[in-house]
Amino acid sequence: MARIEFARGIAEDIIPDIRLTRSRSGNGGTATFRFDDPKVLGNDSSEEITGMYMVDEEGEIITREVKGVFVNGQARALEAILIMKSEDEWERFMRFMGRYAEDQGLEFVKS
Repeated sequence: MARIEFARGIAEDIIPDIRLTRSRSGNGGTATFRFDDPKVLGNDSSEEITGMYMVDEEGEIITREVKGVFVNGQARALEAILIMKSEDEWERFMRFMGRYAEDQGLEFVKS
């Protein structure tokens, strides 16, 4: 089962908005994730956010580029950026996203 975690072993239930861009050369790209009101920011959560971990049967994809979005002094969202520097990294990410989308009942919409 494909899942996203912000603290190891604790799956995030909120489905993110994901924006993908591909490099001009086609060898890599960027994925930008936005999680509105994720459970890891909830009042009952005491877990430390150590990165964003995309976990599936192939292993993990990790990014440490995670930042909070604050509204009136309260953390309301998380944004994470994954930079893929090679065709292999892009293909691995797309395999993960296919599994994640299938597990969550989502579909890919090309702009």
